[in-house]
Amino acid sequence: MELFVRYLRSRLAAVALALACVLLFAASFALYRLPLAAVLYPAALCLALGLIALAADFARVRRAHLRLRALDIMEAELPEVRGVEAEDYRQIALQLRRQQREARTRAEADMSDMLAYYTLWAHQIKTPIAAMRLQLQGEDSAKARALLGDLGRIERYVEMVLTYLRLEGDGTDYVIREYDLDGILRPVFRQFAGEFIGRRLRLDYAPVNLRVLTDEKWLAFVVGQVLSNALKYTPEGAISVYLEPPAVLCVRDTGIGIAPEDLPRVFERSYTGLAGRADRRASGLGLYLCKRVCDNLRHGISIESAPGAGTTVRIDFGRRELPID
Repeated sequence: MELFVRYLRSRLAAVALALACVLLFAASFALYRLPLAAVLYPAALCLALGLIALAADFARVRRAHLRLRALDIMEAELPEVRGVEAEDYRQIALQLRRQQREARTRAEADMSDMLAYYTLWAHQIKTPIAAMRLQLQGEDSAKARALLGDLGRIERYVEMVLTYLRLEGDGTDYVIREYDLDGILRPVFRQFAGEFIGRRLRLDYAPVNLRVLTDEKWLAFVVGQVLSNALKYTPEGAISVYLEPPAVLCVRDTGIGIAPEDLPRVFERSYTGLAGRADRRASGLGLYLCKRVCDNLRHGISIESAPGAGTTVRIDFGRRELPID
C-alpha cells in the first residue's frame, strides 16, 4: 500500500493535467452552449484507458522496485531505466560503486601492508626478547624472575597486536581439528609459571581428559588472555581451571571481581570498566579478541563475576559444529 501511495504521488502531475484538460473541454463546451454529454462520454473513455495504463505502469514499477530492492548493488549489473533523470541517477550509482570498489581495494592493500609490516616487526622483536630470556635463565633471583615475567608480558602484547590485525583482516589461518584439551592447556600454564611463582598464587588444575574440535593456536591465545586477566586482577589466593560437564572449560579466580554495571560490556572493544580505569595498563582488547576468536571457532564464552568474589570465565565447546580440516 505504501508503494502504491508513493507511486500515485509521483504521477500526480500527469493525473492533474488530464483532469485539467477535461475541465477545459467542459468549460469550452459550456461557453459555446454545446451539450456536455459530448464531453463526458469521451472523458469516461479516456478515464478507463488512463486507469488501464496506470495499472500497467504501476505493475511495471512494482516489478522494478522489487528487483532493485533485492539487488546487490556492489556486484549485480544495474538494470536499464526509462527517462533522462532516472538514467542520471543510474550513472551516479555506477560512479559511486566504482569509487567504493576502489576505496575497498586501497583499504585491503593498506591492511595487507600493515599486517606484513607488523608481522615482520613481531618476528624481529622476538629475537632480542629471546636473547634476554636466555641471559636471565641462568640466574635464579627475584629480579631475574621479575624480568622474565615482564618479558612474557611483552611477548603476549606482541601476540595480541598480531591477533587483532589478523582478525580485522580478511584472511584466516584456522586449522580445525580434534585436539586433546590438556595438550593445549599445559603449554599455556608453563608460559605463566613465573608469574604464578612471583605473585605467590596457586594454580588448581587437574587433567580434564576432553577432546575438543577447535584450532590449537587460537584457543591457546584465548586461554592465555583469560589467564593473563586472572593473574592481573588476583592479588592473592588461587586460580582454578576445571571442567563443567559436558564440555565447558572454566577458569575461576579469587580476584577483585567485576562490577555489575561492567559485566554486560566486558566483551566490547576498548572497554576497560572500573578495574581498567584503576589500572592504566588495561587496553580493553583482551576480552574483545577472545570473544571474536570464540565466535569464529563457534565456541561460547561467558563471564560470571561479583566485586570481591572473583571471576569465572566459561568456554563452551559444545555449542555448534565446526568443519574439520
